[in-house]
Amino acid sequence: MRSAPLDALRELPGGRELLELAAGRDDVELVGGAVRDLVLGRTPRELDVVVGRDADAFARELAARLGASAGHSPRASQDAAATFHDRFGTALVRWELDPADARIGAEARIDIATRRAERYPAPGALPEVSAGTPQQDLNRRDFTVNAIALPLSGPSAGKLRPVDDRALGDLAEGRLRVLHPRSFSDDPTRLLRLARYSARLGFQIEPHTADLAAQAVAEGALDTVSRARIGAELRLALAEPDALATLEAMDRLGLLRALHPQLRFETGLARDALALLRRGLDGEPGRPDLLLLAALLRSLVQALEVDAEDAAYALLDSLEIPAADRDLALDSAVDADALAEELGGAETPSQIREAVGHAPPEQVALAGAWGQREWEFSEVVDAAEEWLKQLRHVHLEISGDDLLAAGIPEGPEIGRRLQAALARKLDDELDAGPDAELQAALEA
Repeated sequence: MRSAPLDALRELPGGRELLELAAGRDDVELVGGAVRDLVLGRTPRELDVVVGRDADAFARELAARLGASAGHSPRASQDAAATFHDRFGTALVRWELDPADARIGAEARIDIATRRAERYPAPGALPEVSAGTPQQDLNRRDFTVNAIALPLSGPSAGKLRPVDDRALGDLAEGRLRVLHPRSFSDDPTRLLRLARYSARLGFQIEPHTADLAAQAVAEGALDTVSRARIGAELRLALAEPDALATLEAMDRLGLLRALHPQLRFETGLARDALALLRRGLDGEPGRPDLLLLAALLRSLVQALEVDAEDAAYALLDSLEIPAADRDLALDSAVDADALAEELGGAETPSQIREAVGHAPPEQVALAGAWGQREWEFSEVVDAAEEWLKQLRHVHLEISGDDLLAAGIPEGPEIGRRLQAALARKLDDELDAGPDAELQAALEA
């Protein structure tokens, strides 16, 4: 009898090679979210595999098989590479996917671990690991729906092996339940995963688990774990398919206030800004995650009358948000009201451009949504949308070289004249073509 999860696994990038390699062993299981998603009929983002021994050797062999198939199959566009983490007995195999297979993104990955048991020496500390049994390996996981194994070979191949008799029922009925009462104190990052999974899967939080989460938050569990780990979980939350729902769940669970007492999530502002950004980009790549982070920071900036920018900077810095991302989100949050006011007062396309300056699209979208919601200025969102959709794409056909050739001396005057010509082009005061642009620049 064939197994539906195994059949679905075989069709995923790397699935066929994984099953072929597992066929020669009796200790290979798919575990965690990948099993959960296959049973639910969803496409896993990545595959997590547990072996009884030699995770590094298994990873090398799998990478070699995937590399070989990359040259003869559209599954991968380059050889797979394996990396190792000796402390936890884990390995990672990843490779770039052919653009034709966009179900799970640009990169595929398979995480491989040797079965292990874990012990937490202190709340929030990284676990101490040791060799473990199949049951111990399931016992160390976060929620029952993620503690289900799928053997990939041998007599039990394709037969689900849950951690206990609750797991399959929780999966069928859409419940998130921790495995033991110390779960959130052992690893407080599970609180953020609780928010992510509840939003992504649409699962309800089992009542006792909800009580344990509330107790952990009230007792300051997140203070026992490094801010860098929390920052990594926050970035994952912002990258979720429905990041709005994820941030709402974090707010309901009290996780945002645990990061900073003044941190809240205003869903309406974030939703409007995100919709404006998507309309403006119209399929272009953007950073909706940073837009949502900026929207999140608006609550903090508004609540603090003194040193708001410093407080927001300190929060992002402590979470180890990359500097470029930190600065974009911070500038967008701090300057939203000022930019919204300038956009609301702009009467011509060139004035809109002058108001925007060098602000990125995410900042313009937040300012537009902010002005509309806070002051009910439809002019603000109209100007922001006009910039995002049209005006930012307007450029001159001439350059500084053309002005130099026309006798304008090198220096700031070149830039001033180009900007003047661009303003007239934006306001539809020029005939089409470089000759009209050059004449406008010379007349400036």
